[in-house]
Amino acid sequence: MPFINSLYFRFRNFFSSRWPQTYLFCERRKSFFKFVVAGCFSGGSDLIFLFILHGLWHLPIVMATSISFILSFLVSFTLQKFWTFRNYQNQVAGQLSLYILFAFVGLNVNAIFMHLLVTKYRIWYILAQLMVNLVIGFCNFLSYKFIIFRKNPNEIKRQENPVV
Repeated sequence: MPFINSLYFRFRNFFSSRWPQTYLFCERRKSFFKFVVAGCFSGGSDLIFLFILHGLWHLPIVMATSISFILSFLVSFTLQKFWTFRNYQNQVAGQLSLYILFAFVGLNVNAIFMHLLVTKYRIWYILAQLMVNLVIGFCNFLSYKFIIFRKNPNEIKRQENPVV
């Protein structure tokens, strides 16, 4: 995490000095932007793991896909927990269980809405997937922020009034 934090602070300093008004807008919505970046990074890691496992190591495609999904899922969980929402509570097992549950629910919601949008409403499948991903992503952001990685009141007070 120190490497990612270092990159983040470099980018933040560059961005704030060049475009201060835009920086303030983004700073107020920081967790949402970090959520999007972490999601893109975990999606990219899925492709990289798949390429390594299937393209370089020649594992069967189903096995490679499954392993890359699990690895990128762990990358996503780690980034969302520690970087996006800065949650350092030692409740990893419970949070991971909820994260898996929400992913399973999201998978089923995705399937239902894709079926409806593509077969019933005849929307182009790529556009339908984009629409569904945006809705599920927004719901995931809210569930991660307010349910899975919510800060307990003591932690919020410590952040507002740090001991010097």
